[in-house]
Amino acid sequence: MAPQQPASARDQVRDIVPALVDLSERVLFGEVWERPGLSKRDRSLITCATLIALGREKQLVGHLQRALDNGLKQSELSEVITHLAFYAGWPAAMTAALVAKQVFEGR
Repeated sequence: MAPQQPASARDQVRDIVPALVDLSERVLFGEVWERPGLSKRDRSLITCATLIALGREKQLVGHLQRALDNGLKQSELSEVITHLAFYAGWPAAMTAALVAKQVFEGR
């Protein structure tokens, strides 16, 4: 099973960084994700690619799940990982592949 974030990772840190959580919910997931310039599918593709390239595997779990919910196919996400191996590095891609395997198997 995928290393799941709790119901909301934001809920775990809400009492530690309440302003950050507020900005995340109001600005990032409110205003930014709802802008009409890109589809949520495209935003998910960009976000997953960025998280893979930066090696942010904990955040990648939830965003891979969101990407699938937003219409990306497992095969497309696998292709992103493969493509990024040559731009972000082999270790980043292999780590992302392991995360994706767990997420895909958990669905």
